[in-house]
Amino acid sequence: MLDSLKNEILRLRDERDALILAHNYQLGEVQDIADFTGDSLELSFKAANCEKSLIVFCGVTFMAETAAILAPGKTVLLPVLEAGCPMADMADAPRLRKMKSEHPGALVVTYVNSSADVKAESDICVTSANALKIVSSLPSDKEIIFVPDKNLGAYCAKMTGRKMILWPGFCPTHMRITPEHILKRKSEYPGAKVVVHPESPLDVIALADEALSTGGMLKYARNSPAKRIIVATEIGLIYRLEKENPDKQFIPVSEQAICPDMKMTRLEDVLAALKNMKHVVKIPEKIANLAKIPIERMMAESRKA
Repeated sequence: MLDSLKNEILRLRDERDALILAHNYQLGEVQDIADFTGDSLELSFKAANCEKSLIVFCGVTFMAETAAILAPGKTVLLPVLEAGCPMADMADAPRLRKMKSEHPGALVVTYVNSSADVKAESDICVTSANALKIVSSLPSDKEIIFVPDKNLGAYCAKMTGRKMILWPGFCPTHMRITPEHILKRKSEYPGAKVVVHPESPLDVIALADEALSTGGMLKYARNSPAKRIIVATEIGLIYRLEKENPDKQFIPVSEQAICPDMKMTRLEDVLAALKNMKHVVKIPEKIANLAKIPIERMMAESRKA
């Protein structure tokens, strides 16, 4: 049954000239049928450079929106319409405009885990992979409003020395990871390296060997001599880590580190999206044009050596 599903998806993908993208937190079965699996930054570049006429985005709403913004001539499908992002929902354009009015002249740095409306009010976007680099590049005489993740913002502030006005948003999945989880795993697996995602609180990051994006974690796992790595991020990444590094052991920091929205998409949903061309991501042209500016600034900055 699984093989026939996969074969039908791949047949329709070719027939419709489609590219299937999947985030690293997606179910293993979805990662397996994707043309490309990656983190937010990698997927942004893939969407921007896509030559296919159709993009099927196996992820959550803001990711599919980003693809649609970067590839305006393409059709972008989000297989599960309900797959959202609680952190992205914690920020909205009217409140951001109010904050901007209270801090005239401040630069708005917005995590890509945000809606198109919020991006449209921003100066530059960041991902967890490039946030430190981009924040460090900004003029030192400017205030920075960091939206919507207070944890990533606090990490950037600590590492760069920049003062931040932090939006009070967070990722519920990473907020579930506590110092106690890290300490428990370290006691169970003495000598294991610990990698955490910078969406985590600072007291969790302080206990890690590295704070990395999912793409950074994959690279670290490939290059590190460590045979045991404790992984403090959404549990879906473990599948790819094990697949790419069969000689190493990856220990999830907590079985609670699950994003329900990232787990909504099944193979049946991908097939239905391709069969019925659903759900098409549509963004008002004015918003898309404004939102594209900070995303392209981010991508240009990321390309710099």
